[in-house]
Amino acid sequence: MRGGQGPVVAIDEAHANFHRMEGQYAPFAALLRADGYRVRAGTLAFDAGGLDGVDVLVIANAGATGERPTPPAFTEAEGAALEAWVRDGGRLLLIADHTPFGAAAEALAARFGVRMGTGYAFAMPDELNLTTTLVYPAEALGAHAILTGRSADERVTGVTAFTGQSLEGPAGATMLLRMPAGARESRDLPTLQALAGRLEQAGETGAGAAEAVEELSAPALPAQGLAFDHGRGRVVVLGEAGMLSAQLIRFPPESGQADRRFGMNAAPGNARFGLNILHWLTGLLP
Repeated sequence: MRGGQGPVVAIDEAHANFHRMEGQYAPFAALLRADGYRVRAGTLAFDAGGLDGVDVLVIANAGATGERPTPPAFTEAEGAALEAWVRDGGRLLLIADHTPFGAAAEALAARFGVRMGTGYAFAMPDELNLTTTLVYPAEALGAHAILTGRSADERVTGVTAFTGQSLEGPAGATMLLRMPAGARESRDLPTLQALAGRLEQAGETGAGAAEAVEELSAPALPAQGLAFDHGRGRVVVLGEAGMLSAQLIRFPPESGQADRRFGMNAAPGNARFGLNILHWLTGLLP
């Protein structure tokens, strides 16, 4: 699939999307173009021409309006149009990150039988520490063509997610990324920060860690990546968007902090994962 003659991939930009084709998702768009996909911005509502001529629709972190409480990013008419389009053979990659993006996409996801945690998911390497960087080694990956690819060099051997939410799929969905054992989710960032503070205090006093975790979080849903058929179409849902970006955060020299990379430039398996998702959505993988 070379020469830019492949399927058309539209990256949604019509719904206050935080991740856009020329912004956070420019590296992802470049990856797809290098593989022959024709990538364009989606600037129209789904019920007003936004799905015309599109083979794969990518929605990444819609609803970055700053409005609280977070309203749905999509109208009922758009949701109905998109669900019908997928059911009739369309292909959808829906990505919604930590709050507020889960709440913005929650109603749309429900049309496909997906439940969203909507908060900040985290793992606990021990009883006093938490991390929102979730590493999925080979043994945490599901059994799916997206993960095995077409040959040994296309196999996904690991994926890293950078602060997202958890998911639960409909019956028959494959969990591409299984949440770590004991993973939890706090409802918002202030609650997560309060929990981190309580755990630090517990480390000093030797008590109260379990109570803080119970009070300020709930068990996470089982997955952070899902794949399933919907009618004649295909759907992949991810609970974290940064994994398909390639970002660099530079800190002032006086801060003493090292620059931080996250996304495909920090976890090489993520690029293979993203490309295989598109291969499956477009039928190159069974």
